[in-house]
Amino acid sequence: MPLPLYLLAVAVFAMGTSEFMLAGLLPDIASDLDVTVGTAGVLTSAFAIGMVVGAPVVAALARDWPRRSGLLGFVLVFAAAHAVGAITTSFPVLFATRVVAALANAGFLAVALTAAATLVPPDRKGRALAVLLSGTTVATIAGVPGGSVLGALLGWRATFWAVAALCLPAALGILKGIPRGRGNDGATGGPALRAELVQLAKPRLLLVMLLGALVNAATFGGLTFLAPVVTDTAGLSELWIPVALVLFGIGSFVGVTVAGRLSDRRPGRLIAVGGPLLLVGWPALAVLADEPVALLTLVFVQGALSFALGSTLITRVLYEAAGAPTMAGSYATAALNVGAAVGPLIAASTLSASALGPAWSSGLLVAVALLIAFVWRGVITAGRTDEVLQ
Repeated sequence: MPLPLYLLAVAVFAMGTSEFMLAGLLPDIASDLDVTVGTAGVLTSAFAIGMVVGAPVVAALARDWPRRSGLLGFVLVFAAAHAVGAITTSFPVLFATRVVAALANAGFLAVALTAAATLVPPDRKGRALAVLLSGTTVATIAGVPGGSVLGALLGWRATFWAVAALCLPAALGILKGIPRGRGNDGATGGPALRAELVQLAKPRLLLVMLLGALVNAATFGGLTFLAPVVTDTAGLSELWIPVALVLFGIGSFVGVTVAGRLSDRRPGRLIAVGGPLLLVGWPALAVLADEPVALLTLVFVQGALSFALGSTLITRVLYEAAGAPTMAGSYATAALNVGAAVGPLIAASTLSASALGPAWSSGLLVAVALLIAFVWRGVITAGRTDEVLQ
């Protein structure tokens, strides 16, 4: 894999730390800003909504920008948003900074996903995506738990400052490692924006985006409210929250690594095996959450299955959107973050019943995804040039 791909992954690490870190900070943010934990959880959805809206809009605006300048600008705006978030005492202002950060993240990821696909041969998009997403999984292993520990010791604001600081080496990496060139690598005669948007009318593309969104909704719904499960249901201390997040992150790294090696050649088999296991795992986590060993084991397993299945489906988005070379990354980003926006909202609505409500809702979301995949399997497999679901 080319070096620029790993440098992009460094920036994804900083942004992934921010996107996931609220899972360990919600109780402190809620207490400090005098809101409920459920209300604080909306910050995760605010970030995801900004990603959903920002991905296609910013990608469309930036499709002809110099790639290196665009990526650098997105990283710096992202850092500035976190600096403002670290000093505010207003929940609405914090909410707004999450949206701004999400817009910057969306623009970066949309451009980076498209760039990653152009840095490798056409049949290795899954491997390239796995390298890029490894930044996110390393964030869940090191960045997010580290942020949780930092928040526990110095307060949640210190974590926001740390994310802003992480953006600086990422910006340097972009300057040093990403070659100059326009969004389409200087090529001429590429498809017009309208022609790329028309790709969204393809049933197979829309269906794979929907499946990716549902699986990601389950992932974010369960992960966002993992902290109360660890402390309240399992009866563990707050210092076990980062341990649980590390286990989820290690599992996600394993899952995305395995998926990267299989999603280009055997995506259907991975989905057929991983989907039912993921479906069983969320209810099992809810039932066994009062047993710390079982809970922590299932957190690892669900991290692996969630990212294996989710990254495979997002890879399929890039394949199905091959006719939209500058917008495909934004379609993949939107699919990821529709789920990231909806999942926590659904999960938050179940908290009044039980701290385990989010795990049950995650299982339901996976069940819906598998049902849709089964009912519409003919649409997905019709006319394909590569294996999708078999």
